[in-house]
Amino acid sequence: MRTYEVRTYGCQMNVHDSERLRGLMEDAGYVRAPEGDQADVVVFNTCAVRENADNKLYGNLGHLAPVKAKRPGMQIAVGGCLAQKDKASITKKAPWVDVVFGTHNIGSLPVLLERARIAEESQVEILESLDVFPSTLPTRRESAYSAWVSVSVGCNNTCTFCIVPALRGREKDRRPGDVLAEVEALVAEGVLEVTLLGQNVNSYGVEFGDRYAFSKLLRACGEIDGLERVRFTSPHPRDFTADVIEAMAETPNVMPSLHMPLQSGSDRVLKAMRRSYRRDRYLKIIEDVRAAMPDAAITTDIIVGFPGETEEDFEGTLDVVRQARFAGAFTFQYSKRPGTPAESMEDQIPRAVVQERYERLVALQDDMAWAENKLTVGRSLEVLVAEGEGRKDAATHRLSGRARDNRLVHFALPEGVEAPRPGDIATVEVTYAAPHHLVADTFGSIRRTRAGDAWERLQDAPPATAPGVMLGMPTLGAKPMEPVIGGCSVA
Repeated sequence: MRTYEVRTYGCQMNVHDSERLRGLMEDAGYVRAPEGDQADVVVFNTCAVRENADNKLYGNLGHLAPVKAKRPGMQIAVGGCLAQKDKASITKKAPWVDVVFGTHNIGSLPVLLERARIAEESQVEILESLDVFPSTLPTRRESAYSAWVSVSVGCNNTCTFCIVPALRGREKDRRPGDVLAEVEALVAEGVLEVTLLGQNVNSYGVEFGDRYAFSKLLRACGEIDGLERVRFTSPHPRDFTADVIEAMAETPNVMPSLHMPLQSGSDRVLKAMRRSYRRDRYLKIIEDVRAAMPDAAITTDIIVGFPGETEEDFEGTLDVVRQARFAGAFTFQYSKRPGTPAESMEDQIPRAVVQERYERLVALQDDMAWAENKLTVGRSLEVLVAEGEGRKDAATHRLSGRARDNRLVHFALPEGVEAPRPGDIATVEVTYAAPHHLVADTFGSIRRTRAGDAWERLQDAPPATAPGVMLGMPTLGAKPMEPVIGGCSVA
């Protein structure tokens, strides 16, 4: 059997696409390469948003060139946003690449690999619009207990710093019945937690003309028996309406956590970014969310050093951070992105100024997050036990997972207590707070779950098929899906 490896860069959408790519490869008869082994097929799922994305890709491709030269039949494929942007130039810069495919036709990968093998020449296929909605493709999920579910792809916004709409296209929404069918199939497999995913997730419904579609979808998820946790990312403040807040507060399995991108606290900069809200509107959303869910943990995205940003503008961002009391923030130093309007704007900020502002922002945000986390000390939390969340768990003899509000919790297990499995629920009491995590050394109880059972079954699977969970999107009315062993046929 030929082996494969998928290397992923970028956002949650790319992570979810990589689950589809793994599913496609296994559906086509490939098996996942054991860790540390060189795969017969290496697939790069790229990002065009991150700084130096091109350099990272071509650096990795350069490292593989001599490896491929010594391995007859080895293939390299490049997909994702950078492939959509650069198209045919990839094979000009790296002629040893066998396949280039875009964001709209990830389902073509196995066919393109076979064409390249037979023709003995590179295959480049970039579509300008969506071919098949990705959620209809087979999937190799990495988790037995948590999954991404796409509700839409693409974006109708025109933010001047972002190239995503040009690479992912205009928003395409799935029908609610298809989304709910996938969620129900995941729950049948043992999943306890789903994250509804979209480039602008709360504008869901724009394509079929229902402005309340997203809040209806949240409420419908609340009716699915066995689904314990629902999250979503990422919303846009422009489309964040009162009915969504009400649905979050009134639907027990919709979690009290919200990721709400701010980008800047200056109205002048927001206008230059073409962000269709202003700071007062943003802060009102935060106020309304906290009124409905007082313990909600709110996180955000912030860009420092956007062209033309003055010290006064930056102070406006710091002021919003103080008022919003974010539990966490993804903070970015602005850098030019080819193909965006902001690339050619005047008044680009010197790198040293951007760095200094960035450090001040991070210091303030850490202080705010620490203060918010300290409020949880003494509270009892339900933690969904996870794999890979605690990098120091072996050294600290703790386990890790996420609380309902999505805070990361490291907790101790008393001697003699049977260790929970990933997917089980631990009830613990917070004893210490840090800016980016909580520690709970007061133990309560463990609830064994179907998700833990699913994880356990996965450990007993043949080595060639583990880890991962296969799930192809069923049609409405299809028979219940059963766990699949042997590499046949989510974000």
